[in-house]
Amino acid sequence: MADDRPVPLDEYPVHQVPLSMKHVATGDRNAYDRCIFHLFDHEGRALLILGLGVYPNTGVIDAYATLRVGNTLHAVRASDALGEDRMNLSVGPLRITVEEPLRRLRLRCAADPGDPDSLSYDVTWTADFPALWEPHHIQRRGDRLSLEGRRFVQAGRPEGVIRAGSQEIQVSAREWTATRDRSWGVRPIPGEERGRLEEEFGTEGFHWIWSPVRFDDRFLMVITQEEADGYRTLNDATLVRPGHPDRQLGWPQADITYRPGSRHPQSAVVHLTDPGDRKPVELGVQILASLPLAVGAGYPPADDWQHGTWRGRDWTDRRTYDLSDPSAHPLAAYGVIDHAARFTIDGQTGYGIFEHGSFGRHDPSGFTGFDSVAP
Repeated sequence: MADDRPVPLDEYPVHQVPLSMKHVATGDRNAYDRCIFHLFDHEGRALLILGLGVYPNTGVIDAYATLRVGNTLHAVRASDALGEDRMNLSVGPLRITVEEPLRRLRLRCAADPGDPDSLSYDVTWTADFPALWEPHHIQRRGDRLSLEGRRFVQAGRPEGVIRAGSQEIQVSAREWTATRDRSWGVRPIPGEERGRLEEEFGTEGFHWIWSPVRFDDRFLMVITQEEADGYRTLNDATLVRPGHPDRQLGWPQADITYRPGSRHPQSAVVHLTDPGDRKPVELGVQILASLPLAVGAGYPPADDWQHGTWRGRDWTDRRTYDLSDPSAHPLAAYGVIDHAARFTIDGQTGYGIFEHGSFGRHDPSGFTGFDSVAP
């Protein structure tokens, strides 16, 4: 039978289990393998987020790109049946080409042939620092393993061009920063099982910070995940400097200044600790531009499209959102929001992403429930 034949990747000595590379070791329908890129200019005028995902046990490949310019969000989403060539990272108009692994990738989106003003781009991403493993991420709901992911993160510089809404935006390596994250494992995708787990084991509260930051001579990664009472379930603060051993900067604690009447951060100070002399180190954060992942990018609780869902063959969807109109994105505040930001540490200025999500109760922040906001 054709389904039992080897696939091109089986030619390479990369197997981890006695299966074709067409298959993964787990039969869990939530198995996934995907990436996300963040590209933005240092003034916060444009923020482009894009990604691609493969879901082997549901037979789906999908991708997305969202661009914020001013209050307009341009979105492209595409989905198709997963083919046999796993090295072909393309779906619909969206394509990622690995030109040099862990060093240089090309990111492309073709314009809609019927609309020359639609979102398109051709950008080369080049790494400035080696890839860094993030902590092994495991979550359970009841006795059910709901998430187990292996991830690495990396910072670099992009160069190329983005076009949207009659604008042509030049992407310069001197004036732009780009980060990326690669992850694979098991992660909930929409379906009956996820709905049941959310209903039976709903959380009282969730608080999340994920922040890769590129400075000229160093890369810093900060992660915190906390439950409603502040109990920390994920923690990382790692400093990477070429020619030096990686340094762990302790237990990060963030003081976040929120926009009044919301949980939208305006600025923050993340308190770190130098392991050598145990002196405090402060990471300053100033938000430049924000893009909710629940709008256009397919992350929960998006209600129009989410990753891993079957939309039929050759599905492509393009749309624009007005981010100044709350009715256009009513669920955005209940999902993770990615903020392009300017950072300071030890007298240096850098740029990166301050990804933040805070829902429900969070005692350390003074939030008492899902309707609780900053004064």
